[in-house]
Amino acid sequence: MILLTDFPERLQPGVEVFLGEEHVPVQIRSRRENQNHLLLKFDGYDTPEAVGELRNKLLFVRADDRPVLPEGEYYHHQIIGLQVIDEQEKSLGEVTDILSTGSNDVYIVQPESGPEILLPATEEVILDINLELGHIRVHLIPGLLPGE
Repeated sequence: MILLTDFPERLQPGVEVFLGEEHVPVQIRSRRENQNHLLLKFDGYDTPEAVGELRNKLLFVRADDRPVLPEGEYYHHQIIGLQVIDEQEKSLGEVTDILSTGSNDVYIVQPESGPEILLPATEEVILDINLELGHIRVHLIPGLLPGE
C-alpha cells in the first residue's frame, strides 16, 4: 500500500481498519515495511484473487483512533465544510477542498455565487480556526479575491 498517513505506526497486527468507500471492517493480520510502502495482510484475504479485489481501494481508520494533533494543527476533514469569514464577519463561503502544495496547504472556498477563492493556509491569512463555531476567520491580503 502507498502510505497517505503521517502515522503509519498505528497500522499494526490486530488493529481493525476499514476497506474502501463501503468501509468493510477487516483486521490486520501482519505488517511488513518495503521501501516507501507498507505490506499488510488482512484476515479473510488469503488468495491472490481476494487480495486483487483490494487494488486501488483506500484504507480508513476510525476517527477516534487517530492521534491527537498539536494545538493549532487540524486534519483535513476537520477543515472541509467550515464557513470562512473575513475580519468584518462577512461570509466568504465554505471550504470545499484542500490543496497540499508542499510549502503550505491552500483552502478552496466556494462562495454562494461566483468563482472559488484560493486561500493559502498561512499565519498571515488564517487568523483563527474555530471548530466549535464551525468557521475560519481570515485576513484578506490583496489579490486573494477573484477580480482584484
